[in-house]
Amino acid sequence: MTVPAIKAEAFLANIALFRDLAPEDIARIAVHTRQLRVERGERLFDRGDAATGMHVIVYGRVKLAFSSPRGDEKVVEILGPGQSFGEAVMFLERGHVVGAQALEDSLLLFVARSAVFEELERDPGFARRIIGGMAMRLRHRVIDLEAISMRSGRQRVIGYLLNEAGDGVSGNPIEVTLRATKGVIASRLSLTQEHFSRILQELASNGLIEVQGRSVRLRDLERLKRYTD
Repeated sequence: MTVPAIKAEAFLANIALFRDLAPEDIARIAVHTRQLRVERGERLFDRGDAATGMHVIVYGRVKLAFSSPRGDEKVVEILGPGQSFGEAVMFLERGHVVGAQALEDSLLLFVARSAVFEELERDPGFARRIIGGMAMRLRHRVIDLEAISMRSGRQRVIGYLLNEAGDGVSGNPIEVTLRATKGVIASRLSLTQEHFSRILQELASNGLIEVQGRSVRLRDLERLKRYTD
């Protein structure tokens, strides 16, 4: 089934980065925005490709990753609807430092760098939001680095499951759907797929979770939060 095109102005107006812009400002940016439909597994760009703009996800999921000379992949981030990527590197006017690949059929908006630069010159407030967004992304990176460096594999997996369950959830059980394959999630957590699977099996054998494919049932949130090394 063919999915109809969306109205770029309406979607951009609800993104945090553009939310405070006037309708005429959004319209100018939308003129330089194109829609990209990508299939699962399709690559948006590779490491080293020229960064000529930024992407915003309308629906679907995208992973940002890089590979070692041996072919090992490290997943840096898994992004979903409403999130954007590529802002920082386009200001450097250099190539991308990671590659981007669709984890599922997705629709994205590609906003040309020229449109963003023109708006920055018109609106100092827009510049502050851009900087704020990049600062928040850096903060998340530091938190990720701390988690990988200071937490055990089990703690990382439990933290991931609790984060997927969402803040403020209560009651038991809670159903969580893994947003990507176990291999991709394991790489995101700096674990091997085998280690990730062993931790899930351990949590399941202790009655904390149940796993069926990509569906994970968190049986006891409080016990899970306490179950650390």
